[in-house]
Amino acid sequence: MVKRTIKVENRLGLHARPCAMLVKTASKYRSDLLIKKDNIEVNGKSIMGVMMLAAEYQSELEIIATGVDEEYLLNDIAELFASKFSEE
Repeated sequence: MVKRTIKVENRLGLHARPCAMLVKTASKYRSDLLIKKDNIEVNGKSIMGVMMLAAEYQSELEIIATGVDEEYLLNDIAELFASKFSEE
């Protein structure tokens, strides 16, 4: 299991398009992905779950990957957030 805290840097937060990008990226891997915000924990491979987080600009999320390719999964997800989901 690997964990990382990531801040939402794109101004519009995790709206539908970034959520879809996140789920699509996570689904390429065999490892499980959990995303936590405050007291909410969701499956990172579920579009509805990720959208339920309603993660706005500057929100802090804990990303947890567990499985055979967890490091690669976590790195790809971190890159998406760092790129601001290609919005800016």
